[in-house]
Amino acid sequence: MVYIAEAHAFDGASPRGGRDGNPIVEEPISIDERLAVATVCRERLDLSPMTVLIDDMKNTADGAYAGFPDRLYLVGRNGRVAYAGDPGPIGFRPDELEAAMRAELGLPPLPKPEPESPAEDGAGSDGGRRRPGGGEDAR
Repeated sequence: MVYIAEAHAFDGASPRGGRDGNPIVEEPISIDERLAVATVCRERLDLSPMTVLIDDMKNTADGAYAGFPDRLYLVGRNGRVAYAGDPGPIGFRPDELEAAMRAELGLPPLPKPEPESPAEDGAGSDGGRRRPGGGEDAR
């Protein structure tokens, strides 16, 4: 993972934080500040299984890979991009990345989950899953 410019800095275009225990951060203005914010990110999201790198203050990696605000890439064994996801968050599809990683490693694809069968409890075709207000539950 490469930590790039903060997507939701308090002093940025799309500030977020402070709710649900999410930290409020300002956009780092030094490499030490960026490292500190990336460290908090790694710890709060429990990214310990991954190597976390930080982009330089010129945002070189972000510029090269169009990573803002988030994007998934896989660099293959040959040093070339083996998978390039669409820009996030809409294009953030970890299942596609996992399939590309398995292919790169020569592993078979994971079996697809069985489709859910309709509820047999008389709750209706939606299995009784409705949001308050009558809207359907988005899956």
